Amino acid sequence: MPSYKDLLAQREQLDKQIKEAIAHEKADGIAKAKLIIEQYSLSASDLFSRKSGARSASGKVAPKYRNPASGETWTGRGKAPKWIDGRDRASFLI
Repeated sequence: MPSYKDLLAQREQLDKQIKEAIAHEKADGIAKAKLIIEQYSLSASDLFSRKSGARSASGKVAPKYRNPASGETWTGRGKAPKWIDGRDRASFLI
């Protein structure tokens, strides 16, 4: 059975190999990504833009429920208003 010091030395060697493998694979991934970006003329906005159907430009969420009595709306997020709390929400859908 290996000694404690031997195991620590092995772990240190493995940690070094792991760091080298990560750096190598990261470099390969970056090179592949750069090649694809150049090949398709991609921009940062192509890669990192957030596209959401329900959100407007201001970041607000479209209302999902409406109180027929008052016209008040609720998005369905956060605490439910009293006019819908405990009731069947299907009848309030917009």
